[in-house]
Amino acid sequence: MGRDYLKVGQIMEILRQRGVRLIAINDGVDSARGDDDFTPFRNIMNEYYARDTSRKIRSTFQSKGKSGKHLTGTVIYGYLWNEARDQWLVDPEAAEVVKRIFAMTIEGYGPYQIASKLKEEKVLIPSAYLAQHGEGVNKNKTFKDVYGWGSSTICNILEKREYLGHTINFKTRKHFKDKKSHYVPEDEWTIFENTHEPIIDQQTFDLVQKIRGNVRRYPDGWGEAAPLTGLLYCADCGGKMYVHRTNNSKRISQYTCSQYSKVPVGKFCTTQHRINEDVVLSLVSEMLKAIAEYAKHDRAEFVRVVQEAQSSQQTAEVRKQRTRLATAKQRVSELEVLLCKIYEDNILGKLSDSRYATLDAQYEKEQSELNAEISALEKAIKSYETHEKDADRFIALIDKYENFDKLTIAMLNEFIEKILVHERDRKGSIQTTQEIEIYFNFVGRFVPPAFGEVELTPEELEEIRKREERKDRLHQNYLKRKASGAQKRYEDKIKGRKKAEIEAKKAAIRAEDIAKEVFVPVSSLPQREPMKGVQTA
Repeated sequence: MGRDYLKVGQIMEILRQRGVRLIAINDGVDSARGDDDFTPFRNIMNEYYARDTSRKIRSTFQSKGKSGKHLTGTVIYGYLWNEARDQWLVDPEAAEVVKRIFAMTIEGYGPYQIASKLKEEKVLIPSAYLAQHGEGVNKNKTFKDVYGWGSSTICNILEKREYLGHTINFKTRKHFKDKKSHYVPEDEWTIFENTHEPIIDQQTFDLVQKIRGNVRRYPDGWGEAAPLTGLLYCADCGGKMYVHRTNNSKRISQYTCSQYSKVPVGKFCTTQHRINEDVVLSLVSEMLKAIAEYAKHDRAEFVRVVQEAQSSQQTAEVRKQRTRLATAKQRVSELEVLLCKIYEDNILGKLSDSRYATLDAQYEKEQSELNAEISALEKAIKSYETHEKDADRFIALIDKYENFDKLTIAMLNEFIEKILVHERDRKGSIQTTQEIEIYFNFVGRFVPPAFGEVELTPEELEEIRKREERKDRLHQNYLKRKASGAQKRYEDKIKGRKKAEIEAKKAAIRAEDIAKEVFVPVSSLPQREPMKGVQTA
């Protein structure tokens, strides 16, 4: 009568309570004759048969999937089946669209913007394109809009590892009772590398994932991405630095530490570490120019210095990670002993059940966190050991570009791993120093000789001393005015005028954003009459 004997039993009981007659012709069941004692056993056998059939089918799929063959009968956008339908072949027309989507993402376009562009150019959506070639699950479907690209489609394409030339099986799992597909964790996937021709190379794919993992567009996904988003970190607390696109009602992009503003403010990071975007971009540009010039002037020396810098950094970093790895593994072993001990104590009655449950959960949580950390550390150490040619890759990247005057989002993400921003030496001062550490991809922190420490002349040192003395004097005067109340009277006097000026500037910025359709105020939306419901009799 059914493959789920529990549900069948519940439904039969509900029908009995409501006086509904149940007839199952194939099973010879008629509730009018009274209860059939054999029906529950028949339902169990039906479920067993369905389970056994499902197990056999799953075993067949497991065998096929583990051999590296595609389990799906459909291809993804960008590929077509060969004549034997056992190998994916690159479809040049669709592959160009896929490459373009990845390229536009690297250039800073978001999924909404890419989808709008493709729709505007009347590019067929993947399902419609595959249906046109007799492929896909929608080949017999009538499409409402064959050019209706959506952001979710773009995101789905950008996440597919199959474009690297890999076959990925067992991403979903079904149960024989509901036949619904359920996504499984990524670590349970089976990946076979280089089984078909790739459309996207690994470096491009990794760069896109990095960009998509960092970029958040203001305010609704349509605006331009800030070029340094996801690259700046606080040097003191390690938190990400977020961009503020206006400051004092001026379009001056500044980055501040995200941890500082968390409530209570200043607890997680004591200062904002504020820095202007143009300052960082200028520094990165000048440093890349110096590196390119250095590489051009003396290539052999440049290679040697880069490799030495990389080796010294990796050695120190790997040493720290190996020490931490040994400590974590030792703690995991200790936790195993502790778990066994509290279990024995609980069995012998030395430890109460409630106390045992608390300790067991605590140790299990710590053990789980340590195992995750151990896995990450082992992966990092392995990557250090296998990246012997990273210096060559960095040099090749330098040779790829000739001009570093204007840095694009693609260039920044290709070159920069992270940028650590320290707090200014003197807060509240326009003229002050602020340390910035730039870590490049492949080689880590590398400072070209042109950016080394410069010895100042006595005249320059004297000028700096006088400037600092003046700042100290002005600050002391400010503190005196604040203590006497004169500063507050002055601020109250100009408060109204300052506020009016700031509000006027804000209104101008808001009007400019509305004109550019960065956002649409609710008051500008068309007015609609309230909809009245119709009450049915």
